[in-house]
Amino acid sequence: MTMLNTTALQNWIGKSESRHEILTQHPLKAMSATLNKALKLDPGSALPPLWHWLYFLDTPNQAELAEDGHAKKGNFLPPVDLPRRMWAGSRIEFMRPLIIGDAVERTSTIKSIEHKQGRTGSLAFVCVEHLLSTAAGVAVREEHDIVYRASPAPGTVEPAPVLARSRADFSRRITPDPVLLFRYSALTFNGHRIHYDRDFATQVEGYPGLVVHGPLLATLMVDLLLDSVAARSLRHFEFKAVRPVFDLHAFTVCATRPDSDGSARVWVQDANAALCMHGSAMLENN
Repeated sequence: MTMLNTTALQNWIGKSESRHEILTQHPLKAMSATLNKALKLDPGSALPPLWHWLYFLDTPNQAELAEDGHAKKGNFLPPVDLPRRMWAGSRIEFMRPLIIGDAVERTSTIKSIEHKQGRTGSLAFVCVEHLLSTAAGVAVREEHDIVYRASPAPGTVEPAPVLARSRADFSRRITPDPVLLFRYSALTFNGHRIHYDRDFATQVEGYPGLVVHGPLLATLMVDLLLDSVAARSLRHFEFKAVRPVFDLHAFTVCATRPDSDGSARVWVQDANAALCMHGSAMLENN
């Protein structure tokens, strides 16, 4: 069993860094093509929600990468001594639009580090707050949860899946393939090998196939919801990953119609109707 030096890790709480970037057109056009969308992405147009994830990317040198393709630990993120890392979820507030051409500052702060013992071993949750600000003030506030996990022991039985809710007002079937996963990895400069290196994903990490990116699933949930309801703006969105999605089968993105308060439920289910990700959104009329 892996034992974490939780006292040393607590010293990383409060650590902060800032990055500056101009919101250029090219990443947005590439993302639009990856999602088969035809969007107006001229200077002065607003970014679609969650597409800020195409900016402020980590760019470590090749020599600074760990075996899994991530940057080695201990720079901004704490050196958690667990091998598997995943995006566990986020809580995001949209205060004002981000506009193509904006100069934006992102300030990131480690808010908490929590150790838990799960059914399959040690877990460490790191919560990072991101504030994206323009000359007009804070535009996006996000709390990003990262989970680090121990490698599964031989013979470990995965927890039984939870079935997704049965009723969806809107749904979209997605067939993932290695090209889609590679393009999204390239767009987000994500070197994590579980998304494009099948031998690493199956033989080292023990997955049955390539893993579909958590933020890509979240983006697809929001995309479905906003495509399905006319003249609505997203004000709050949160999601939690429950179970990995693999490129072996098609999966379904689902959403409910917003209620009278503008609240809607969204989720992703796999080919067996197992719940893989769920979230909620708060919308308001434009």
